[in-house]
Parts: sequence; structure tokens; C-alpha cells
Amino acid sequence: MLYRYEATTTDGQKESGTIEAANIDIAVSSLQRRNLIIISIKPAEKQPFWKRNVTFLERIKQRDIVILSRQLSTLFEAKVPVLDSFKILAAEMENPALKRVLNELVQEIQGGMSMSSAMARHPEVFSKFYVSMVKSGEQSGKLDETFSYLADYLERSYELASRAKSAFIYPIFVIVVFLLVMVLMMVFVVPKLTDIIKEMGQEIPFYTQVVIGISEFLRNFGVFILLILAVSIFFAWRYSKTPKGKALLSRIQLSIPFFGTLYKKFYLSRITDNLETLLSSGIPAVRALEITSEVVGNKVYEDILLDSANSVKGGNSISDSFSRFDIIPSLVTRMVKIGEESGKLNYILKVLAKFYKQEVDNTVRNLVSLIEPVMIIVLGIAVGFLLLSILGPIYSMTTSI
Repeated sequence: MLYRYEATTTDGQKESGTIEAANIDIAVSSLQRRNLIIISIKPAEKQPFWKRNVTFLERIKQRDIVILSRQLSTLFEAKVPVLDSFKILAAEMENPALKRVLNELVQEIQGGMSMSSAMARHPEVFSKFYVSMVKSGEQSGKLDETFSYLADYLERSYELASRAKSAFIYPIFVIVVFLLVMVLMMVFVVPKLTDIIKEMGQEIPFYTQVVIGISEFLRNFGVFILLILAVSIFFAWRYSKTPKGKALLSRIQLSIPFFGTLYKKFYLSRITDNLETLLSSGIPAVRALEITSEVVGNKVYEDILLDSANSVKGGNSISDSFSRFDIIPSLVTRMVKIGEESGKLNYILKVLAKFYKQEVDNTVRNLVSLIEPVMIIVLGIAVGFLLLSILGPIYSMTTSI
């Protein structure tokens, strides 16, 4: 919420402006941390709806965070102070949503908060993984290296996710368009051809009767089907946000033929990459496993990582903890064990992350090359059946006249 305030500095100079905070107490605390003596503070007047920013249309993409991390790395390497760095980036930022976040970070850091604590207040922009890395950089005094690591990691993660999504976009688009065309034909085209067939008074083949029945069903109950489908999707989406729903969705995700293999390699690449980045930044193994569990994106692997973190707390190695789960390939377990014994765990994890990234690339290429001919055959059969069912009887009747 936005508050308008009037205050004086310790030198007696008057100052006024606005501050955004969750409630008035936080706003007051933030102003007091800036050594301001508050004269008055009240909610800012609400603007008419036509003057307000349409914030729900504004998005902060992962690409924006990658660029921000690169810029911060460069500024810190040039020994520019933290507060000045954020002021510079906020002034030059084109994305309005990220600009607002950076301005809030400036206010919070001015109020005495550390950079990592200020970022933690914006979880929609900075993940727990990101905040933990920044906190590690603050403690080690190597913020420039930390943000360079973060930019590299986010770039790899963005590229990996984009490749995985590309395996789904093409078939989903083709299937949706095909179903839409078929429904339109059933609702608008088939009924007109059905009238012609019925007027001829000859016997209608069984497969043609099936198509006519589907067409009549869609015309009579299509609206109800759409409503039921919309309600089902809504409740399925709501259920997927619950712990049980997330667990079920995660298990389904990993068990889908062909695509389940892609998901497994994708998550293994993310896990090894996250662990390598965190351990290289000096974060302890237990904390690295816990942070990775929060950002892995799959409930099955999240539970495995949390269980492994508890196991490592009890004195076991990461490799021994992983070996108890069948879903973790023996290759990962053996390689991690070698890394632990040789003292080169970071390097081994980096090699594994690169290996599984290449596996994701290969799987995506194979799936796309396999999906295309299969979809052409399936769609061809469906269209051929529809044409044969409707145009076949008409052709037979016209040739018999």
C-alpha cells in the first residue's frame, strides 16, 4: 500500500514523499530507519481506475533477472556501492514492474536492511535460491563473483526450461487447432451434409450414423460440455495448488510415456546445477540440499532432497542419501560418491549438470522428430474417417442415380 508522509531530518529540514509498505507500521519503521522524524503519514489518495497502472499485465521475466544480475556483477566489480548500484539500475530500468521492485529495494537498503533481507521481501522476483546466494556473497565479500555465478546459472536454467517447453508447444498447438476445426465442422458443416443424406432416403452406413450422432450431440449439449470442461479445469487447477495435488501432479509428470523421461532428465539437470552453484558459493551441503528442494519444481524430488538433507545432518554422505531412492540414477550416485572421495564434488556436479542438459536436448530432438510423423498419421486417419463418413454416402448415392 502507498503512504504519503511529511517528516523532518535530524538537521531540521522538511521532507515529504511517498513510501510503499504492507501496512502503516512497516512504513513508519522504514522511515525511522532513515533517521526521519515523522510529522504525518496517511494512505495516499487512490487514483481513478483509468489512471492506475494495470499491474497484472506487467511481468518480470527470468531474462530480466539474468540481465539485472549481470549488471549488478559489473557494478560491484567496478566497486560501486550497493545503494548507488540499485539507484543507477532503477533509474535506467525499462520494465515498470522490476523498476518498482528496485525502487523498493533502494528504500529498504536505505532503511538499514541488508541486500539479501530486502530481496527476501520480494519472493515473486527473487527465489530463496537467489537470496541464499546473495547472502553468501555478502558474508564472503564477493558480491561481484556471486552475481556472475547467478547470471550464469539463471541463463543455463532459462535455456534448459525453454528447450523442455519446446517439446510440448508444437504438439499441443496442433492438437488444439485440430480439435477446434473438427468441432466447427461437426457443428456447422456436418449438419448441412446430413440433411442432404437424409433427403436421399437411402440406408445410412453405421460409421456415418456415428458421425451424425456426435454432431447432433455437440449441437445440443455443446454449451454444457464447455461449462463442465471449464469448471473441471478450474477445480483441477485449484487442486494442483494443494500439497496432495502437487504430489499427484508430480508423480503423473514423471510417469507419462516418453515425456516422463524428459522430465526426469530435466529435474536431474536442475538439481545437479543448483547444488554445484550453491556449494561453489560456500553454502553448506545441508543448506544447499534444502534450498534446492525449494526450487526444483517437482514434489517427488523435493521430498527426496529434504530427506537427503536430514540424512546428511545425521552424518551420512550425499551419495549414500541419494542411493536409497530408485528414481535417482546409479550414475548420479556413483559420480557424487567419486566427487566426495576425491574432494572434487563441485566439478563432478558441474559435469553431471552438463551431461543431463545435453540429454534433455537430445530427448527433445528425438521427441519432436517422433511426434511429427505420428501426429500426421493420426490426424490424417481422423480427417479421412470424417470425409469417408459424410462424403462417401453422398458419392455412392449420386453415382447410383
